[in-house]
Amino acid sequence: MDWYMMNCELLATCSALGYLEGDVYHREPDCLESVKDLIRYLRHEDETRDVRQQLGAAQILQNDLLPILVQYHEDKVLFDAVIRLMVNLTQPALLCFGKVPADATSRHHFLQVLSYLQAYKEAFASEKVFVVLSEKLYNLLQLDWEQRQEEDTLLIERILLLVRNVLHVPPDPTEEQGVDGDASVHDRVLWALHISGMDDLLKFLASAQVEQQWALHVLEIISLMFRDQSPEELAALGQGTAGAEHGEDTRELEALRQRELAEKRARALQRPSRHSRFGGSYVLQGLKSIGDRDLVFHKGLHNLKSYTHDLGKEPRRVPRHRQATPESEPWRRSARNVRLFLRHFCQDFLEGCYNRLMLLVKDQLVREKAQQHDETYYLWATAFFMAFNRCHGFRPELVSETVGVRAFHFIEQNLTTYYEMALMDKKEATTWARRMHLALKAYQELLRTVQEMDRSPEQAVRDSSQVIKSNIFYLMEYRELFLALFRKFDETKQPRSFLRDLVETAHLFLRMLERFCRGRANLVVQSKRVRRKKKKPRVAAVPPPPSAAELEQLWEGLAPQLQACLEGEVPLPEDVVPFDAASETPVEEQRAEALLRIQECLRDSHVPQALRLLRSAREVWPEGDVFGAADAGPPEETRLLREILVAPLPRQAPAEPEELEEEEEEDEEEEQTVQVSEKEFNFLDYLKRFACAPVVRALVLLLRGYARNSPRTNHCAARLLHRLARDLHMEPLLFQLSLFALFHRLLSDPAAAAHQELVALAKFILGKFFALAATNKKAFVELLFWKSPAAVCEMTKGYSSLQEGEGTTRSRVPPWSPQEEQELRELYWKYKEVEGGDIIAAILAHLPTAGRTRKQVVKQLVRMGLASSAKDFPRERKGTRIVLWTEEQEEELTRLFEEFQDSDDVLGNIMKHLTARRSRARVVEKLLGLGLVAERKELYKKRRRKSHGPGPGQAAKGVPAMPAQGSSGEDEDSEEEEEEEEDEAEEGPMEEHWVPEEGAGQELAQRLQQEGLAGPLRWLENCLRRVAGDREEDGVSHPVPLVPLTEENEDAMEDRRFQTLLRQLGLRPPASEQESFWRIPAALTPQQLRRVAASIAHRGPSGSSQDLPEPLRCPQEPAPAEPLPAGLGSDSESEEPVPVPVPSPVQPRSKRRRELASEDEDEDGEGSGTEAAPAAPCSEEDEEDEDPQLRGRRKRVRCLEEEEEED
Repeated sequence: MDWYMMNCELLATCSALGYLEGDVYHREPDCLESVKDLIRYLRHEDETRDVRQQLGAAQILQNDLLPILVQYHEDKVLFDAVIRLMVNLTQPALLCFGKVPADATSRHHFLQVLSYLQAYKEAFASEKVFVVLSEKLYNLLQLDWEQRQEEDTLLIERILLLVRNVLHVPPDPTEEQGVDGDASVHDRVLWALHISGMDDLLKFLASAQVEQQWALHVLEIISLMFRDQSPEELAALGQGTAGAEHGEDTRELEALRQRELAEKRARALQRPSRHSRFGGSYVLQGLKSIGDRDLVFHKGLHNLKSYTHDLGKEPRRVPRHRQATPESEPWRRSARNVRLFLRHFCQDFLEGCYNRLMLLVKDQLVREKAQQHDETYYLWATAFFMAFNRCHGFRPELVSETVGVRAFHFIEQNLTTYYEMALMDKKEATTWARRMHLALKAYQELLRTVQEMDRSPEQAVRDSSQVIKSNIFYLMEYRELFLALFRKFDETKQPRSFLRDLVETAHLFLRMLERFCRGRANLVVQSKRVRRKKKKPRVAAVPPPPSAAELEQLWEGLAPQLQACLEGEVPLPEDVVPFDAASETPVEEQRAEALLRIQECLRDSHVPQALRLLRSAREVWPEGDVFGAADAGPPEETRLLREILVAPLPRQAPAEPEELEEEEEEDEEEEQTVQVSEKEFNFLDYLKRFACAPVVRALVLLLRGYARNSPRTNHCAARLLHRLARDLHMEPLLFQLSLFALFHRLLSDPAAAAHQELVALAKFILGKFFALAATNKKAFVELLFWKSPAAVCEMTKGYSSLQEGEGTTRSRVPPWSPQEEQELRELYWKYKEVEGGDIIAAILAHLPTAGRTRKQVVKQLVRMGLASSAKDFPRERKGTRIVLWTEEQEEELTRLFEEFQDSDDVLGNIMKHLTARRSRARVVEKLLGLGLVAERKELYKKRRRKSHGPGPGQAAKGVPAMPAQGSSGEDEDSEEEEEEEEDEAEEGPMEEHWVPEEGAGQELAQRLQQEGLAGPLRWLENCLRRVAGDREEDGVSHPVPLVPLTEENEDAMEDRRFQTLLRQLGLRPPASEQESFWRIPAALTPQQLRRVAASIAHRGPSGSSQDLPEPLRCPQEPAPAEPLPAGLGSDSESEEPVPVPVPSPVQPRSKRRRELASEDEDEDGEGSGTEAAPAAPCSEEDEEDEDPQLRGRRKRVRCLEEEEEED
């Protein structure tokens, strides 16, 4: 669209404003209405800002609005309307579009609006316009607050906004290409503002008691006035003769002239004395060309030094996301008269306005009365005016408001906030980096002001500086700030000027801290340590389920009410819906929720709702007759409701709404605790924190532009490198190829005489390198890498000098060799496609290298890129879901029981032929509930007595041969015995027949002790002795699981050599996937257990056993008729463990034939895997008399039992 072709309505409105004849503007009668119409059009413009662009193309502001403002300022209504329109038209382009558009079309519109704003700014460079604005503002400020109307307050704000908008327009680099000292458009606007007296009005607004509401407006205008100025240059202006003022320029020109002369001399030396018409051709030996031959050089020898293989190649284009961030605005010097006016403004502002205005602005910022990011103007004013005061006489009382610990804290807070936001908000990282740069400059000026206070002749000022330094050096946040900024410096997000100020500020901070430490023998500072520990999401406590007696009593009370509902005497509710079709919950889960809702209604005595839910759910889920048959009558419904009431349905712990979202995002959350303490400060220890690759890399990056840097910047960077190399004796930290390339460029620079400090540093580092290379030939390879202090130590003292726990060798995990990685990769691809199996378990079973844990394998797979995270290998969760028994399932169970009740294994045969998958515990409960069996003993497996001859595992002395999975370890006497042995292949030979010999596993235990597994061996010994004592007191033997409660013991249980030791000692591995822990077999007698424990006991130098005393146990024993609590080795997810009665004390072999087939449940993979514990828990009185260590262990065991019960 051609913006010069205006819309007809817009054109008619602009024509109705008036016309300009010479210097006189004639307004039309409808001028006021036309201005209001333009305001209305701007309010309804589209996203391309079409109205704004058409008005800018027609130059309405230059040709109509400004003449109306100048000539008709007495017309109050028209003046107000014109001011409103001009404030809207001069609004910054960023506010119009929200941000700089990314697409080409929108960016074109953005740049077009920006060009019109630059034309507006040039039109405002008129004294007449600012004289009118100043007079109007002066008249409004003369009114007392009781005489000032709301329209007057709005007009004051609009005038200030108009001045702000005009000053905010950036310069046009294509139009303003003058040299320093020429008057730019911004300079002419400032001069018009000065001539009109607007600057005096701004100082009045900043200092007046009744004009506090304009504090932020005034500060923003002042910051835009001094946008292109340098405080140091303004302070030095007018302090000497004209020659002294231009001394800086003279020195720069002299440096450039010296560089030019040095280059000319170098070229003269390279040129031969006699010109040769033929350059000649030369063969450069040792420098290969594209092929295998030496390079042929066709130019003169004086060009040989500048030869490189990259000559003639196109430079590689750097991607946009990796390009260095450009500087925000190029610095230029304004006209001299403008700088003089601004210098006087700074003096007057510091003497009469600074402290008061900064107090008001900070108060509004702290109380959050300002707009977002207005604190940047406060940070700029702090840095600018404190620098001006420091360079212009330095009077600390003029800036007392921003000198103090509170000012340091405020700036450090904002700097930290910007730093964190730059890391999180990646899209706006450049914007946050600019704000961070403002805060850093303010922090630097605070440090320089405190340093200047140290040199003050007044004792009170010096004492104040000591107090400030003692506070900021004491707190850890101020000391860690520079380390964080160095480590996260990114040249693609932060400009080079930020790095320059960061290096200068860090150098100043280190120098002040070093001098502060010199006069104090023992400096104590604050130290904070953050401890992170993972905690599980909070789950609300679940009330204990009611007992069977309580449920029976509740049912007796509900029966009459249910009978009344079934007979129709009590109406049923109609608004009960068991199924939500719009819900994202699966249908199966909604069916389980319907069962829970029915049970909750019954337990809350809401019988009508429960009955209505049952009938509605029967209509929704008729399949399987889970909620009864379609033609179920009142007796059937009564039976179903009673079963639902007493059924142990699985319940989820109620979680708070806020925690539900957290559980969806992550399973564990971190809890941070900050420990604050005090420690003695050592400056060299603090300086060692800077001895890292990010700091050295940033310093090298800054020194690459040493020719453009100021002498102070080069001095600060060189001094920091000198501290790291000389003070810390870490010269190899600077042995880096990019730094050496910089040194080579520096030493070959003709103007190197101007950088003597850098030249001295380069010679020092290069000398140290060649001295080290004489003894360490790997130093040349080390040039390719950035180094850490550990690498520096290895380079100087030897690559095996670090002890265990130091530097890079602190990890206890053995490294993976290339062969091991290849084997791991092959195993991963081999078992990845196997469905239904655990990949990590299969890899661990076939991994040749012993001692690897599951966690180590998972981490290595992630590190090799074969998996994205550890979540790709979840541990298998075991357990079965519980649903109600239908009538057909009950009939099937009855039929199967009648068919197999005379067999040796009734329960096993039923489980094999049962259609619906259920756990053994549920089948046992249902058989008892149907009255098919009177007690659990009737379901015990009837085992045949086997021969007492030695089995194959006892034929050879030493380690018994472990039978393969699924194979029999006994003699095959008959077919029945074969089937029986297949069921007990895992446990038969180990539990019943094989007895470990005396001293079994002693040699392997000694080797494991030498390899660092003494702790797990002591734990195993204590477990064996404790089980032996329990079996002597109880008189019965049950398999006892070995539950590792520490990470060290858990890693040991996964170690293959430790597992070999367990097999030698006669312990049984997990029989099936339902078991997770090794078990101490019931066949081992207390004497055998003590003999086995003695064989693995740690032997001292004299050969005596250094056994630990046997731990105490609770003397209480469970009553014979009471069920024992579930064992620690229970891995089942069943909701209710099967109680196991304690058998009478008989021989272990006869007891085995009478024992409930709880281990068979584990072998089948469907049972609960519940086992009886060897002892009952202790009471509180007994726990008080126990050993604290034993009481802590029992508490951990109790917590583990509670977690298993909740699962």
